[in-house]
Amino acid sequence: MDAIADKVVAITGASSGIGAATARRLAARGAAVVLGARRTDRLDALADQIRADGGRAGTVTVDVTRAEDLQRLVESAVHEHGRLDVLIGNAGIGPISPMTARRRADWDAMIDVNLRGVLHGIDAALPVFEKQGRGHFVTIVSTAGLKIVPTMAVYAATKNAVRTLLEGLRQESTDGVLKTTAISPGVVRTEFGDSITDPGIRAEIDATMGSFGIDPDAIARAVEFVIDQPWEVEIGALSIRPTVQG
Repeated sequence: MDAIADKVVAITGASSGIGAATARRLAARGAAVVLGARRTDRLDALADQIRADGGRAGTVTVDVTRAEDLQRLVESAVHEHGRLDVLIGNAGIGPISPMTARRRADWDAMIDVNLRGVLHGIDAALPVFEKQGRGHFVTIVSTAGLKIVPTMAVYAATKNAVRTLLEGLRQESTDGVLKTTAISPGVVRTEFGDSITDPGIRAEIDATMGSFGIDPDAIARAVEFVIDQPWEVEIGALSIRPTVQG
């Protein structure tokens, strides 16, 4: 029996990159995907593509900094399919820069999206998971939190905060109701550089991605793997990076 077929999965940041690749891969396995992001035109195009391929997909406009948007995402899944099995917290931004640049607006934005956005998702899905008796939080973190490098201090701090948050939630949930997984990608060919406000750093990140970044589907395969496990098996953390990444 396919462990993914007929699962209901909500995904934030689903309009491109890792989120879109994950939606396509899970839908191909038979999961019903509920896609959330700010760019509704891209969401609708992705959902149309999935449905054309025989899959099931719905869309909800979601800005993860707004708690009410996460509530609507979860409610949409439950209304349409009767339940929610997995919430994939993928939305994130990285306007990185040296601390000495003192880009406080960028710091606030990373905290709001990367950390508060995850908290909003947990807050929205937790009551549903508890009522159902099971549910899985899969959250995209970053290897930037595992190896701290210049310009990424605040970004890494938000990702490590999420890693700590998930581990704390796991330890509070050893009754078998919840599973938590933190997936840490390395350099992936995504639109990560688009949010970088420092032009020099943006050019450097774009060059790195072009040189050895891996395809977003590599991370989607990891998401598929952790969801595919029997309920009694929890994959707490995975790191996926290019073989040549230092």
